[in-house]
Amino acid sequence: MTLDALTAARIGADAVYYEVSKRQMVAGEGVYLIDEDGRSYIDCASATFNLSLGYGHPAVIAAMRAQADRLVHVTSGFQTEVINELCAMLVELAPAGMARAHLKVASGSGANEGAIKMAQRATGARDVITLFRSHHGQTALTASISGNAFRREALVDSYPNLIVPDPYCRRCFYGKSSPDGCGFVCVDRIDQFIEFASRGDVAAIMVEPISGNGGNIVPPPGYFATLQEFCAARGIKIIMDEIQTGIGRTGYMFAAEYFGITPDAITVAKGLGGSGAQVAGIITTEEMAGLPINEHSFTYGSNLMAAAAGVATLRTVSRPEFLENVRLTGDYILDRLRSTLGPHRNVFDVRGVGLMIGVEVVDDEGNPNAALVNHLAARATEHGLIVRTSRYGRGNVLKIRPPLILTLDEADLVCSRFEALFAEEL
Repeated sequence: MTLDALTAARIGADAVYYEVSKRQMVAGEGVYLIDEDGRSYIDCASATFNLSLGYGHPAVIAAMRAQADRLVHVTSGFQTEVINELCAMLVELAPAGMARAHLKVASGSGANEGAIKMAQRATGARDVITLFRSHHGQTALTASISGNAFRREALVDSYPNLIVPDPYCRRCFYGKSSPDGCGFVCVDRIDQFIEFASRGDVAAIMVEPISGNGGNIVPPPGYFATLQEFCAARGIKIIMDEIQTGIGRTGYMFAAEYFGITPDAITVAKGLGGSGAQVAGIITTEEMAGLPINEHSFTYGSNLMAAAAGVATLRTVSRPEFLENVRLTGDYILDRLRSTLGPHRNVFDVRGVGLMIGVEVVDDEGNPNAALVNHLAARATEHGLIVRTSRYGRGNVLKIRPPLILTLDEADLVCSRFEALFAEEL
């Protein structure tokens, strides 16, 4: 049986394995996504936080077309100009001390697994430390080390690791009222987890500079300096999972720069593709190099069209005026929403860095309210916004992460639509 395109589109949703919205999207331009009825939405999720340059960015599309005319893919055992260029750019733009880029991965999950293997090989140790609420991927390994019990419910077995309290100062696990004077107990007490809950040999700690799926938690000043000192004294490698924070999202090329930390490895994906190309990588120090290719390599890693998109994205994002605009528009949204939504009884906090912003929603008694935040996210489309929530709908944070090309006028419109949403629904 042969289906024409229109018929296939009508019945196709029944064949899709996973649940999908009733809305069918047909086009996108810049920060806007457009449905079959012609309605446009400001995409405050940048698709899956991977359209750092929005829909159809001309430089990215042109680079992919030009590469397609030359060579779409070749085994990574050969050199190619575009892979060499992307590796060189990643190393150059990363914090000082980064020396190698591993591109033979095709996802953020794969990049995170590879970085763990590199740390284990470099140290000879096995255990990995992660944080409460962390989200490091969807593979069996990265799901099992992520800091949510629901991520491991369906796993037959899980990777042994330590999951320790995160620097969520406003809801401190240790009951401290603020980071001032607490001595960063959330770092200090990792020693007890190592002594009593590990196998005694820790290879690395993997940490998101700002929690992506976990609620947009921003560590306080000094946290990462304390963590780096802690790890250096114990020979533990620091892996920065910058799948969501990297490539300009915080107004800096990497959030490691914003927080003033030099990690042993940085993982990147999502935003590196600019307008949706599937590209990922691991940036490491020389000490972390040497993982044999047979231990971590994937067929569609190092894809040349995706790498061309990565090069075009880095050229665009690395411009000082581009990153300055990310900081400017991010500060505008933060300041305005803190002023207009912050005093609301159902808003616990408005926080973020650059264009990685979260609005934490609570009930009238101040308790986390996932049902309310899911209701707001669903209603946001009626206000021309696409918004995602934390912890796969189990959390209570609305995430605001529009494409980094956002203008001040568009930032103003985002705020106005959020204010209208809250005024109508609460």
